[in-house]
Amino acid sequence: MAISISLTVNGAPISASIDPNTLLVQFLRDQLRLTGTHVGCDTAQCGACTVHLNGRAIKSCNILAVQAEGATITTIEGLAKDGALHPMQAAFKHCHGLQCGFCTPGMVMSAVSLVERQPNLTGDDVRAQLDGNLCRCTGYHNIVKAVLEGAEGMKSAGTANANAPAAAPATA
Repeated sequence: MAISISLTVNGAPISASIDPNTLLVQFLRDQLRLTGTHVGCDTAQCGACTVHLNGRAIKSCNILAVQAEGATITTIEGLAKDGALHPMQAAFKHCHGLQCGFCTPGMVMSAVSLVERQPNLTGDDVRAQLDGNLCRCTGYHNIVKAVLEGAEGMKSAGTANANAPAAAPATA
């Protein structure tokens, strides 16, 4: 028996009829064709499926789509505005914070959420806070550099929490 849901995805209102057992990641990928959200482990361990639900980073393979009823979802496709990359996306590109790219959308989504909560990060902060996002290709060095550069870009763009307490100088 199908269930109707209504939510906002990347700024657009969406209404759909879904199977009650549909995971949010399946809904985004299969029904909305937003394939930037990846399925890595299917057990909420790797973070490849990270999206923002009401502004908070969550692993979309660990939540049913019906639980997102009335919510606002942002996927990696929704970060760029008017053809310009989000500062975090631009930093990942500039710092070569990827190799195969499979984990990158989830890393970027988690990093954006992290910087929105804690904009004055150190390299150690980034390593500790992104521990739920796994990359099997890199040594994380360029990912940490990218997050720190992205944090500076977000602060310059006014998308980071400017009222957060200052942290020690960043080290990568």
